[in-house]
Amino acid sequence: MAHPKRKTSKSKKRMRRSHHALRSQVITDCLYCGEMMVSHRVCTHCGHYKGRSVLKSTEEQL
Repeated sequence: MAHPKRKTSKSKKRMRRSHHALRSQVITDCLYCGEMMVSHRVCTHCGHYKGRSVLKSTEEQL
C-alpha cells in the first residue's frame, strides 16, 4: 500500500480543510405571509414556494 513520504504538517492539513466550514443559512421574508423563512425552501407558515402553493396551510385544513 502507498504511504506518504513526509508527514503532513498541521498548517498544510488545516489549509486543505479551510473549505470544510459550515455556512450560515440565508433567512428572508416570505413574499406571501411575511414570516421569516430559509431561502430556497418552502415556507413552513403558508406553504408557498416560487409563486405556487405547495403545501396546504393549517388555515385551509380547518
